[in-house]
Amino acid sequence: MSYTKDQLLARLKELQIDFSQYEHPAVLTVDAQAKYVGDKGGGLSKNLFLKDKKSRFYVVSALADTKVDMKVLSQRLGLGKGGIRMAPEEALGEILQVPLGCVTPFALMNESARNVSLLLDKGFITQDYCFFHPLSNDMSISLHAHDLDKFLKSIAREPSYVDLEANPPVGKDQPPDLAVFVPSGSIILPELPEKAAPVEGHTESRTTAAKKSTTAADAKKSTKLPGGSVKNVEDESAVAAHQLRIFSDAGSFVEEILNRTSNILLSEIKEDSTRQNGEQLGAVVADNIRKHLGSDLKNLAIMFKNTAYAQGFYAGTHCHPKPL
Repeated sequence: MSYTKDQLLARLKELQIDFSQYEHPAVLTVDAQAKYVGDKGGGLSKNLFLKDKKSRFYVVSALADTKVDMKVLSQRLGLGKGGIRMAPEEALGEILQVPLGCVTPFALMNESARNVSLLLDKGFITQDYCFFHPLSNDMSISLHAHDLDKFLKSIAREPSYVDLEANPPVGKDQPPDLAVFVPSGSIILPELPEKAAPVEGHTESRTTAAKKSTTAADAKKSTKLPGGSVKNVEDESAVAAHQLRIFSDAGSFVEEILNRTSNILLSEIKEDSTRQNGEQLGAVVADNIRKHLGSDLKNLAIMFKNTAYAQGFYAGTHCHPKPL
């Protein structure tokens, strides 16, 4: 269920956020919006809903006069020159759950947008206040950047302001500076399959590869250990694959932490025989832990993963073995 304009405004009042609201006819562009609130002072915002080739989504919110070069932004995210583009309109309704012309940071309060990355223009900080549509383009509201921050933190989003006009070099000595904003999880929408790129150095035919797979599958999957015990190679491989999936994806890593935390909590509460309805209480508490900690832990895990990637990239390009 998506939030409405009235629910958003009520939420801002609950948070004691100071804002002004201006009703006007529905508008689809910044220029059209400027006709109604352009004389109020402050900065108008333009908001882009973007998608990369792996169906990961981004909202880029910038001042109206900030120049956002899509090719440069794509490179800074580590996606190559053409790795990012405008998201299709069907994704707008599916992910952000707002109509065309209503994209703003406020749309991230919808649960369906939990994996959408947000990049904010650092120019917002210099403005007395900025204008955004409150989930509906027949109204504009103005508020200061620190009040926008207050709202974002209330939905477990840590505000991040970047220089969207910067064009830093990206190469072997300079890893992409915005790679930390690439979300690890995403809601995948149906898309035409892409042809897999050929693997360099492997020229065997599909038939040969299939035969090898069949032979490997039919092979014995156990190994004798000293003392006559048997080690199940298949089971060990499955465990290794499971661990690789967990530790290579921030969302899976966080899910594993939450599962283990919930299991410990539930076992402790169930063992307390003096507590009434212990099992039901444990389930409620575990769900609340998952709800309130999940997003924060995932952001920390993404930052950890991308930082490790950047440091590894740097080490790999700067540390050369001494000649023998």
